Amino acid sequence: MPTASQVFPLLDASLNFAATVLLVWGYWLIKHRREQAHKVAMLSAFGVSMAFLVSYLAYHVWPIGAKATKFPGSGPVQWLYYAILITHIVLAMLVPVLATVTIYFGLRDRRVLHRRWAKWTFPIWLYVSVTGVVIYIMLYQLYPPLPVVPIMP
Repeated sequence: MPTASQVFPLLDASLNFAATVLLVWGYWLIKHRREQAHKVAMLSAFGVSMAFLVSYLAYHVWPIGAKATKFPGSGPVQWLYYAILITHIVLAMLVPVLATVTIYFGLRDRRVLHRRWAKWTFPIWLYVSVTGVVIYIMLYQLYPPLPVVPIMP
């Protein structure tokens, strides 16, 4: 049976990927004036992103409390990883607020404010969802964590 440390990172990356697809699809839909479909896609992206947040917090905070995984790479790739990770974390803290406000204005049909907020929300949200997948690939596929070997007394 897979452990939480095997399941949650893949689940989180999958949710980030789904959010990316839904965001891009929603953007395409609004550019083609398909407002109702755009609304469904963006609300779905928000739902998937909130599912990610619940999953992430469940894994890292409560009740499991997994510790952060140290990136095993070194040199320039390590700097790249941490640059992506830091920007991802900082911007990820903004997404719930930005998305909520943007969605609120959209649902209230306050189009000018919705567009104004969406010009900031969309690229930040897209960056966060894409970099979430990139972080997973770098940390668990390209540079997988070293296995923990128990030391016998």
